[in-house]
Amino acid sequence: MGLLDDIQVRHLHALVAVAEEGSFRGAGHLLGFSQSAVSQQVAGLERAVGMAVFDRPGGPRPPTLTPAGRLLLRHATAVLDRLGQAAEELEQLRLGRSGRLVIGTFQSVSVQLLPRLLGRLREDVPDLDVRLFEEEVVDLVDRVADDRLDLAFVVGPVTDPRVEHVLVRQDPLRVVVPLSWAPDGATSYPLSDLNGRPMIGQSVLDTYQRRIDATLQAEGVDPAYVFRTNDNGAVQAMVRAGIGGSVMPELAVDTDDDEVRILDPDPALPLRDVELVWRRGATQSPAARRFVELAVAAATSSAVGELSGATSASE
Repeated sequence: MGLLDDIQVRHLHALVAVAEEGSFRGAGHLLGFSQSAVSQQVAGLERAVGMAVFDRPGGPRPPTLTPAGRLLLRHATAVLDRLGQAAEELEQLRLGRSGRLVIGTFQSVSVQLLPRLLGRLREDVPDLDVRLFEEEVVDLVDRVADDRLDLAFVVGPVTDPRVEHVLVRQDPLRVVVPLSWAPDGATSYPLSDLNGRPMIGQSVLDTYQRRIDATLQAEGVDPAYVFRTNDNGAVQAMVRAGIGGSVMPELAVDTDDDEVRILDPDPALPLRDVELVWRRGATQSPAARRFVELAVAAATSSAVGELSGATSASE
């Protein structure tokens, strides 16, 4: 055991109080203890370090610090200051007003959904340190399970037993085609018309793109890809240039683009489940719980921005 292993925080408080007040009685008033209780704490400190920390001349003369006491006082003041800071930070963390939140995301969520959720979270937790990591969806669950991420958005269904999850959005698939492929006023696009036409898509390594391809093939459409990229903006730019059409999740589409047609597939295609996951059994910080609340509120509202009615985690 080390020399200072038996020192307790109350010993340090007693040391500092006696040094500041100049008497054991004054230290007792400051700490809310009796004079004898303060004397016992100082005696316990002296036993722990094996040296006297105060000279006690007796009578009206005040106790004075010994060399060991002066050395300890410097460190005790610093230790108590740091503990006070830790207590304040823990209280802010308990109230959900500060802390760090590390979130994993993928491209379409980063552009459309995540900024609005974080904006709303900032209103509740202005001092929160948020770190964002955009990864391939297949890597995000592993990072959550290994505690490298607090939360992550993934494409469901989630079946990994290492994580818990909640549905955030059911994202419809949209057909995005050049203006010349569909008339003005069209609201849907026959999937059969995609057969044999040039297509723009995500990388063949993208798990969800493979699902889209399999779904199209089940509808009798054999996609003829002329360009693949994992950049959603590049996919839509190629459609805008007339290079081909695409089937994209709605979150990946710039719906304000009036140089392409964004249509519902006919027949309708399965929705894409966007889920939020965290490590199973993990104790979530108040900020993480608040973020999950906001994500669920977004899922149940008609628009992502309608989050003002969500219950605050600190209420």
